[in-house]
Amino acid sequence: MPLVTSTEMFKKAYEGKYAIGAFNVNNMEIVQGITEAAKEVNAPLILQVSAGARKYANHTYLMKLIEAAIAETGLPICVHLDHGDSFELCKSCIDGGFTSVMIDGSHLPFEENIKLTKQVVDYAHDKGVVVEGELGRLAGIEDAVNVSEEDAAFTDPDEVQEFVQRTGVDSLAIAIGTSHGAFKFKGEPKLRFDILEEIQKRLPGFPIVLHGASSVIPEYVEMINNNGGNMPGAKGVPEDMLRKAASMAVCKINIDSDLRLAMTGTVRKYFAENPSHFDPRQYLGPARAAIKELVKHKIINVLGCDGKA
Repeated sequence: MPLVTSTEMFKKAYEGKYAIGAFNVNNMEIVQGITEAAKEVNAPLILQVSAGARKYANHTYLMKLIEAAIAETGLPICVHLDHGDSFELCKSCIDGGFTSVMIDGSHLPFEENIKLTKQVVDYAHDKGVVVEGELGRLAGIEDAVNVSEEDAAFTDPDEVQEFVQRTGVDSLAIAIGTSHGAFKFKGEPKLRFDILEEIQKRLPGFPIVLHGASSVIPEYVEMINNNGGNMPGAKGVPEDMLRKAASMAVCKINIDSDLRLAMTGTVRKYFAENPSHFDPRQYLGPARAAIKELVKHKIINVLGCDGKA
């Protein structure tokens, strides 16, 4: 099966009131853990690559790993650029075989965001590639994204129709209270479902995306803290809130920090228990297994896309 776009995935997800998991990948073990989990529960997948991951692992290596995953699993897999910040980066990914790109102009004034997003859409659609845009700004830090709480802003429902119509984007990332990174909330987490409901009314049937949607699972935070780490107060989005969002207009939920925490926590625990070991297979194997179990949990209990491939 060749790579696919997210178009058909999102159509089925919207109608079925579930979401597709968009999991960030950086290396072989992460790709394997995610795709093996999805194969076991027969779930469609979006594998996301940030600019930082692309620079770290090399575009060609990542694409070959994903080609191998398709050959091994037979699953419909979409390869997506996460947080593209320029036309040039999006173009490079499109030309390099990505089937979906995000152009993040959320830091720009409204008209400039439209101009940049439409430029990417025009090029991508000509190549059969789909585009995700963004309105509103999430707080937090993750790879190249660094937005303070003061600069964060909820998505304005009054802007979404004009933005989608003038740009031609295929999906829209919105800000309703999620946040990038593992330190998401000072108080109790709260998502603005009223904003999501209003956007759903303004854009009926249109796929919405949630970034910064890791739940920062306490088990892995504790594993890190108990083995030399220091992450006091790490807190994420409750999974029941994400499941509610997935039952509404949200068709794509991004998960990155939870993968990092699962991998890092497992590796830290392994070295604490086996300080003299030095074979990478001995600690990366358990890390891969942890990612696999995490992804299966997310697919079944949060996204609801098991059995939908």
